[in-house]
Parts: sequence; structure tokens; C-alpha cells
Amino acid sequence: MIQTNWTSVTVFIFLGFSHYPKVEVIIFVLCLLMYLITLLGNTVLISITILDSHLHTPMYFFLSNLSFLDIWYTSSALTPMLANFVLGKNTISFSGCVSQMYFSLAMGSTECVLLSMMAYDRYVAICNPLRYSIIMNRRVCVQLAGSSWLTGCLTAWVETGPLLQLSLCGNRVINHFMCEILALLKMACVDTSMVQLIMFVISILLLPLPMLLICVSYAFILSSILRISSVDGRSKTFSTCAAHLTVVVLFYGTALSMYLKPSAVNSQEIDKFMVLIYAGVTPMLNPIIYSLRNKEVKMAVKKLLMRNAFSAMLTSIPK
Repeated sequence: MIQTNWTSVTVFIFLGFSHYPKVEVIIFVLCLLMYLITLLGNTVLISITILDSHLHTPMYFFLSNLSFLDIWYTSSALTPMLANFVLGKNTISFSGCVSQMYFSLAMGSTECVLLSMMAYDRYVAICNPLRYSIIMNRRVCVQLAGSSWLTGCLTAWVETGPLLQLSLCGNRVINHFMCEILALLKMACVDTSMVQLIMFVISILLLPLPMLLICVSYAFILSSILRISSVDGRSKTFSTCAAHLTVVVLFYGTALSMYLKPSAVNSQEIDKFMVLIYAGVTPMLNPIIYSLRNKEVKMAVKKLLMRNAFSAMLTSIPK
């Protein structure tokens, strides 16, 4: 079989969901709806966080970072697939493929770290409220968020670089709807054990360890909730924590099942749907679960709408 370098390939071909021709349109519509909801929900959250001074707190600072991240994450993962479906093609250039692989890895890795930072913020707020403003000051928040972004970008570079050094077997067909690193790794016709080892170590650092930190943080949070005397306050906090943990389990669970599964398990078709969950469903749910259910956010949205309506009314009055 002829071996070629990555750079000698100008165009890659996606198989996508061609094995399921009857449901391709349904998958496209669902992905389009998820993408539009993700854009709308996260853009609204970022806007009101910037415009409403009452939301200039550490929690909403991290939520704004998460919203900005989710917009980029979903765009890098789903936009090429949606565009290809509309244009009736299934190809991507070499530079486009490498860019998509890097950015989807970087955004996914950043989210793994950022979610653990957000859990730590909630732990300090609930378990140590008197010192919350001192511990989670602006400098610390910027450092935590910055370290999340830096970790995600660096680990994506560490994973992408070695993969591009491998030789391809002359095959340009990617059995996926995007340039996902595991699908690209299967196109190599040389020993990939070193790349797999790098990915395994990074996956251990970015998946089980942050999830463990989140679980420990919420264990302390739940123990503090149990000491709340108010039944209404306790049930409300339980509901919020349960919603947060649902999204966390959904995101980390699907990622764990993909990147830390035994090498003997080869389920490329299942992997495609897993990617749709953690790159499409969770970014769509994040603004709803974390923010849009909060009274503070609802009040901020109402104030913003009233302000815009009042401004529009003033401009419509003839001078």
C-alpha cells in the first residue's frame, strides 16, 4: 500500500452518515436546531453578563467563558458538516481538516478543565461564603480561566503535532462527519502506539481527574445543603446541583467512553453519535441548565428587553 504524507493530501472525503441515508436529513435538522439554540442561548448569556452590572460576579464570569467556549466548540464541530450538507458535498481541504481537528480538541479540552474550575467556584461560594469574595477575587478568576484556555490549547497541540508526522496509506476517506482525531488515527499505516500513549495520558489528565474534582466539590456542597434548615431552600439547591451534575455526567461520560475505551472496541458509528452528544447536546444545554433557569438571569433578560423596548419607543416618537 502506498504511503503518503499528510501535506501531500489536498482534500479529504467524509463518509458522514452515508450508512444511514434515510436518517441523514433528520440528523441534519437536529444538528441545525442544536447549533442555532446553542448560538442563541450562549450569545444571550454573554450579552446580559456584560450589560448587567449585577452579574459581574465570579460565577457569571466563568459562565461567560463557558458560553464563549461552547459557541466556538459547536461551530468547529458542526458547521462544516452543516455546510457540506447544504452545498451537497462531503469534502474538506487539508488545512481545514487540521484546523477543525485542532480547534475541536482545544475547545473540548478547555471545557474539561473549565467545568472543574466552575465546580470549585461553587464549592467556595456555598461552603465558605464569608471568604468567597477574598478567595475568588478578580485576579484569581482570570488566572483560573486563563489556565483552562492555555491547558486546552497546549494539550491539543501536543496531540495534533505527532499525528501529522505519521504516514497515510493513500486513503483520503474519513469515516466520520468531521476531522475527529480518532478517525484520522485509523488512516495511518504505521505504528501509532506513541500517539495513542500521548492521547491516553492527556485523556487521563483531562477527563477522570477533573471529573473527580467536580464530584468531590459537589459532595462537600451537598453536605452543606443538608445543613440548610429551610426545606424550600434545600430542595431548590438540590435541584440546581442535580441539573449541573446531569450535564457534567453527560459531557464527561460520552468523552470517557470514546477516549478511554479498550483499543479492541471498534465502534466508529457509535463514536459519531457520541461526538454529537458532547459537541452538540451539552453546549446547547449548558446555558439553559447553568444560567437561564436562575432568577438573576431572568431578571436581567427582562430588564434588557424593557430597556430595548423603551429605547425603540423613544426613537419612534417624532421630534
